[in-house]
Amino acid sequence: MVTKVNCPTCHEQVEWVEASRWRPFCSERCKQIDLGAWAEEKYSIPAVNLPEDPDTDGSLNPGA
Repeated sequence: MVTKVNCPTCHEQVEWVEASRWRPFCSERCKQIDLGAWAEEKYSIPAVNLPEDPDTDGSLNPGA
């Protein structure tokens, strides 16, 4: 049984086999569209409650 995935760009079904040159994308066009979205910073991972750096005391003057 061949695994099929949806193209991240157009959602067309793509067989996950060696012959699928652009997997997980269905075509070079969809691959380039996705790459352009990354380059334009359209994708992001939200950061919530980042831990403070334990090496700093929060002051702006490192010598203080």
